[in-house]
Amino acid sequence: MSVHEVYPYLCVTDTAAAIDFYARAFSAREKFRLVEPSGRIGHAEIELGGVTLMLCDEFPEYGIRAPQPGTGTPLSIHLHVDDADALIARAVEAGATLERPAADAFYGERSGSVIDPFGHRWLIGHSIEEVSPEEMQRRYTALFNEDGKQ
Repeated sequence: MSVHEVYPYLCVTDTAAAIDFYARAFSAREKFRLVEPSGRIGHAEIELGGVTLMLCDEFPEYGIRAPQPGTGTPLSIHLHVDDADALIARAVEAGATLERPAADAFYGERSGSVIDPFGHRWLIGHSIEEVSPEEMQRRYTALFNEDGKQ
């Protein structure tokens, strides 16, 4: 047995609005959506960077809930792009909240993060240099003082 594909599946408070936001912010393309007679979207798929991202409205009767405003989520989605600064600005213009502006990082990437209007964190970055795992560890360790604090 082997895993053939992995699909991130995000629950949001308003799937139709999320599809619109992801199209405006990240140039996502809607593949399809399944809508209940009540209007609730049971399943939708968008394509983003060649990857399928699945979305749905909340289904509290099954324990499927979206992040609540201001609480965030422990999951982050990383977009590796050509120009992190430009995409972060575009996402903010589309309605995301800037969490961390783009900056050069020890791991060889210029990256920042936004929180989308539905509570999901998006890390957005582009490569600025090749860094070996050993050099990355050296730089990471150097960020901490003798007490192990940054």
